[in-house]
Amino acid sequence: MRRMAFVAALIGSVLAQHSGVAQRGPRPQGRGLQIEQNQECPPGMTEVRPGRCQAPEFPPPSIVDHRPRSTLVTDEHAVPRAKFPAVDIHAHPRLPLSAEALEPIVTDMDRLNLRVLVHTQSGDSPDQLRQALRAIGSSRHKDRMVVFADVSFQNIGPGFGQRAAAQLEADVKAGAVGLGEIPKGFGLMYRKADGTRLKVDDPELDPIWETSGRLNVPVFMHVAEPQAFFEPIDYKNERWLELALFGDRRYPPEQFPRFEELILDRNRLIQKHPKTRFILAHFGWHANDLARAGKLLDSAPNLYLDVAAVLYDFGRQPRAARDFFVKYQDRILFGKDFWAPEEYPTYWRVFETRDEYFDYCRDYHAFWKLYGMDLPDAVLRKLYYQNALKVVPGLPQTGWPQ
Repeated sequence: MRRMAFVAALIGSVLAQHSGVAQRGPRPQGRGLQIEQNQECPPGMTEVRPGRCQAPEFPPPSIVDHRPRSTLVTDEHAVPRAKFPAVDIHAHPRLPLSAEALEPIVTDMDRLNLRVLVHTQSGDSPDQLRQALRAIGSSRHKDRMVVFADVSFQNIGPGFGQRAAAQLEADVKAGAVGLGEIPKGFGLMYRKADGTRLKVDDPELDPIWETSGRLNVPVFMHVAEPQAFFEPIDYKNERWLELALFGDRRYPPEQFPRFEELILDRNRLIQKHPKTRFILAHFGWHANDLARAGKLLDSAPNLYLDVAAVLYDFGRQPRAARDFFVKYQDRILFGKDFWAPEEYPTYWRVFETRDEYFDYCRDYHAFWKLYGMDLPDAVLRKLYYQNALKVVPGLPQTGWPQ
C-alpha cells in the first residue's frame, strides 16, 4: 500500500508539473541545503529560512512568463490628463514635414493636456529641420511644437567644432530653440577621424557649447546609459530581461568605456562651460541614486534634469523622490522620450496621486510595482511647465494657469 501511495503521489507531481498547477502531496526530503552566514543560495534555490536554501518542487516559470496577479485591494485613480498643461521637453514624434502631419500629434496632445512638445531631434538633417520649421509655422498649431537643432558627429577632426558651431548659429537663426538631443553614442561609440574615441569633453567641440551659451539656447544631451547596462548580465542584474531582449543595450568592458568614465567626462564638460545651460536626459542616469543627483545639481547651477524614461526609479522610492522634487523643484523638467501617448497617464499617476503598488507601462523596464509621489501643486506646475518656460526660449509665454 505504501508503494502504491508513493507511485500515486509521484504521478500527481508529474502531472502538476506539466499542467503548471501545484498539487498538494508528500513533501520530498533531501532538497534543502544549509549555508553559512553571509553565503548566498546557489542558482535555482531560495532561502526559505535563515541559513537554509530550498528548490521549488515543480519547475518555476521563466522571467518572461511569471506574471502573478496581485490580491491587494487598494484605491486606484486613473489620470488620463495632466493636472496642469505640460511641456514635454523630450519628445520624439515623427518630425512633421507638413502642416497636416502635425494634426494627429496635436489631437493626442489635447487629450493628454500637453500644451507644447519640444521636438528633440536625433539624426535629422539641417534641410529637414528647416522643412519642419516651415511646416509648423504654417500650421494652425504653430505654438504647439518647437524644435531643437542637431549635430552630426561624423568625421570629427580639426575645425569640426567651428563648422558645427556655425551650423548651429544658422539653425537657431532659422527658428531652432535649442541643441539636441545629443545622442547616447556621444562619448560611448562615436569615433574621431583618427579612430580614437570621441570623449564628451573633447576640446574640439568647445565652440559648439560656447555658441549655445552665447545664443542663450540650451544643450540637451544623453550621455551614457543605465549603469546596469554596463554590468555583467547575470541573475543579479535587475535589468536582465531588457538586456536579453535588446542586444544594442549591452556594453561589455572589452568594447566600451565604463559608466563612471562617461559620467566624469560629462561632469567636466558641464563645469567647463558655466555660461551654457545643459539639460541631462533621463535624470543623468542618477534617478536610482538621488544623493548623487543632488550633489551634481549643487555643483552646477547651469544644469537641469529631465525625468524621461526613469519613472520606474521615482515610483519605487516615492517618499525620497518626493523630497528630492520638492528640494530641487526649480531644476527638474518633464519629458517622456519615446512618443507613445498611451504611456503618459502612468507619469501623471506617479506624480499626482497617492496610489500604491501599480504597474509601470513597460514590464521589461521594471518588473517591480510603482507608488504615487503626490507632488504638491506648486511643484507640479514647475515640473510640467514653469521650469521649461525659463529654460527654453521660444515657448509661448501666455495662456498658462495663473
